[in-house]
Amino acid sequence: MKIENTTTFGQLKQAGYQSKSIKDELRDNLRAKIKSGQPTFEGVHGFENTVIPELERAILSRHNINLLGLRGQAKTRLARKMVELLDEYIPVVAGSEINDDPFQPISRFAKDVLQQQGDATPITWLHRSERFSEKLATPDVTVADLIGDVDPIKAANLKLSYADDRVIHFGMIPRANRCIFVINELPDLQARIQVALFNILQEGDVQIRGFKLRMPLDMQFIFTANPEDYTNRGSIVTPLKDRIGSQILTHYPENVAIARTITHQEAKLDSTQLETVYVPSLAKDLLEQIAFEARDSEYVDHKSGVSARMSITAYENLLSTAERRALLAGEEKTSVRLSDFMGIIPAITGKVELVYEGEQEGAAVVAQHLLGDAIHTFFPAYFPKIEKLERDADASPYAKILEWFFTETGFELLDDAKEETYKKQLDAIKPLEDLIQKYQPETPVADRYFLKEFVLWGLVEYNKLSKDRVEVGYQFKDLYSSYINKL
Repeated sequence: MKIENTTTFGQLKQAGYQSKSIKDELRDNLRAKIKSGQPTFEGVHGFENTVIPELERAILSRHNINLLGLRGQAKTRLARKMVELLDEYIPVVAGSEINDDPFQPISRFAKDVLQQQGDATPITWLHRSERFSEKLATPDVTVADLIGDVDPIKAANLKLSYADDRVIHFGMIPRANRCIFVINELPDLQARIQVALFNILQEGDVQIRGFKLRMPLDMQFIFTANPEDYTNRGSIVTPLKDRIGSQILTHYPENVAIARTITHQEAKLDSTQLETVYVPSLAKDLLEQIAFEARDSEYVDHKSGVSARMSITAYENLLSTAERRALLAGEEKTSVRLSDFMGIIPAITGKVELVYEGEQEGAAVVAQHLLGDAIHTFFPAYFPKIEKLERDADASPYAKILEWFFTETGFELLDDAKEETYKKQLDAIKPLEDLIQKYQPETPVADRYFLKEFVLWGLVEYNKLSKDRVEVGYQFKDLYSSYINKL
């Protein structure tokens, strides 16, 4: 008989089942994965040489863990991934509220059932997917929510006095016995509630309304916290920190390539969007660079951080902007344009905390600054660096492009221009094609028009051209003629 098909305690013993604690489960399964060379936290990118080794060491040490990091650093994702290190099924005394192990029962109910029925005690099997509990710490969380309280209705129904421990209604933590229990944003939990966790973490005692129950709960605690919370909203009380075995620092992606991988994995896109919209490689890099610029920007509060969710939602917005344009034009396929990046502003403004200077500028203006900074950063990687003062302006690689704009009265790229019109407008600037042919000859045909537009925006960022927003698009002009017109 397959062990998961056993239905009584006697059958379980005959099958030779060995009971073990959740921390030993995690440890043994992690050891097996490491030995076999399997990835331990699949789908979590950028932590391979930093966070994951520390997390593996904490699991091997059977520690409760605190993941400390700014928002959007995959703290909760890591905690949920730990479920994959649990055994697929574990036996539970049937009817137990707190997932009692038939070999080591801790509740009054399970002990009574085992005493009365012995080997005939019915058991059920709990899948690892059901062994994860999570609570967001908010100031209104009570001890009753987490640990439990006396239930007068239960006492009345069972005709028990309040002195009987069977009148207790268990809270979230006892109900998560033999499970991974996550408390998110731990500093937001009031200090008196944090104190209530002391004994659970160390001694295994639970105190509920005067009842002191010896309940050695078998749990893997994972806490998450944001360093910003330590000063703005609360703190982790020192004795509780002392009882948490390992504190692990998380971080943002270290480069654009990792950030791209995360965004593509997490972005919620349907097949229609993917078929309709082509995204040039440079566009993907630019999108990720915006988040890197935001983390260094003088307008953005660095202590608050810039979540990876910003890039994910911005990518979704970018494709939706191009898709909407294609629908309006009645086209089946389109490619992302640089002007489409204006569509990602709503994804940025809600996800960056601005300092005073940023508030003065306005969130939408800051978002445009960040796009400009990203273009400014990437431009020298593709084309020769533009110097502020050039001794021989005529010898500049961009001289012919600037000359073209000097002779033209105004060049407009419309937001909702059809694909054919858009390409024709960019093809009209002959020196653009020559520049790309000279410095980026291997650029795929599908990416060339985005690169042409990138050159124009880059020249604006380096103060060689001017760019003005008109009602339905952008107008690019020679800097000097634009200046003279303003005068």
